[in-house]
Amino acid sequence: MQKVIILGAGPAGLSAGYALAKEGYEVILIEKEAQVGGISKTVEEKGYRFDLGGHRFFTKIEEVEELWNEVLKEEFLLRPRLSRIYYRNKFFDYPIKPFNALAGLGLYEAFLILASYLKVKVNPVKPEESFEDWVSNRFGRRLYEHFFKSYTEKVWGMPCTELKAEWAAQRIKGLSLVSAVVNALLKQFRENQIKTLIEEFNYPRLGPGQMYEAVADAIEKSGGQVWTNTKVTGTERKGNRICSVSILNHSGVKSEIEADHVISSLALRDLIHILNPAPELEVLKASSLLKYRDFLSVNLALNSDFLFPDNWIYIHSPEVNLGRVQNFKQWSPSMVPEEGCSSLGLEYFCNEGDKLWSSKDEDLIKLAVDEICHIGLIERDWVKWGFVIRVPKAYPVYDDDYKKSMPVVIDFINSLENCQTIGRNGLHRYNNMDHSILTGLLAAKNIQGSNYDLWEVNTEEEYHEEIK
Repeated sequence: MQKVIILGAGPAGLSAGYALAKEGYEVILIEKEAQVGGISKTVEEKGYRFDLGGHRFFTKIEEVEELWNEVLKEEFLLRPRLSRIYYRNKFFDYPIKPFNALAGLGLYEAFLILASYLKVKVNPVKPEESFEDWVSNRFGRRLYEHFFKSYTEKVWGMPCTELKAEWAAQRIKGLSLVSAVVNALLKQFRENQIKTLIEEFNYPRLGPGQMYEAVADAIEKSGGQVWTNTKVTGTERKGNRICSVSILNHSGVKSEIEADHVISSLALRDLIHILNPAPELEVLKASSLLKYRDFLSVNLALNSDFLFPDNWIYIHSPEVNLGRVQNFKQWSPSMVPEEGCSSLGLEYFCNEGDKLWSSKDEDLIKLAVDEICHIGLIERDWVKWGFVIRVPKAYPVYDDDYKKSMPVVIDFINSLENCQTIGRNGLHRYNNMDHSILTGLLAAKNIQGSNYDLWEVNTEEEYHEEIK
């Protein structure tokens, strides 16, 4: 029986382990945190359940949908989708609907936006290198400045001129001002012709963590092992094969596990730096240039039965640091255990070690309460209690260093005969959850004899938010 060591028990790693354990492989998943699920886990506090960000279970990938339904069955809820943008003291639909946006900004500004769009159609930005170039070419510069610039710079902590166009192509591909208008005008005639934006999604009754805890249980029932509170400290390789993985468990005991195959969802930078012997200096330098954006979530329990109808709200207003608000009761009422109460997750994007990240929890809670009260979404006396979750390496950064480094890193990873990298950080790609799961499933198939190129997952020119 072949032994497969999987580094990281997020959605990608768990999916690979689930597929392989069912086929009789000896599977061991190694997770440094106490809880599986990665950035898709659900944290419980005083009976309330909080996600690390929002995680809609929507996919166009049949085998991913089959996995979700197979694991959770009746615990998988169908939920209405509503998300909006808060900007200039008003709420706008998200994804952007031109008529709604133009009406909210006023007639004169609507005229300027349309003029800006026509201008860029006559004289588009070439070459299209940055996020700013990509969005401006599709929506016009003025609409870009209203609805893309401030929020994107909050998320990434860098000017949009430094963020590569590849990120926009992955996250908002397929949409333009014209296509959005056509969808709005011809919605009633869309069948088999016009795509529309999704209006509902699936969601586990107790949050995404319920899904991934169930997958971990299924792996163990199939004979696999899931080791939490266990850190990967090194990997030994002979030539182009990884022969063993070194670990440190929660009791401080070190050990080494032999491996026939290794699947890693660790950050590429981290994986490459724990290889022994180390790769060539060129590879080490390239991996060291890969960057990540982190975030923290201030989670609040509130004495109010209903706050607002949205699942989440994007905060584009530059006068506050707050980036996004999750309204967990609108995801699932079971996330809130007390009648007459609600809960929120207030998300702040930062870099590990910076001033925001290093602030005391009580200061972060005060900041979050001040800002959401300033916006007017809650009243201060509704707040019962709060706590902070910090999430490192949440978003792989697409900058100039990424563009230079990835070809070198990919060539090296591809040279390893028995190691595959999967998931958002394992591929340094801002995947949606379902694409991360797909990489895990395809890695499992590769071990069974297939030959899928995992680097090609989520490169198709189709917008994730649209369905036919």
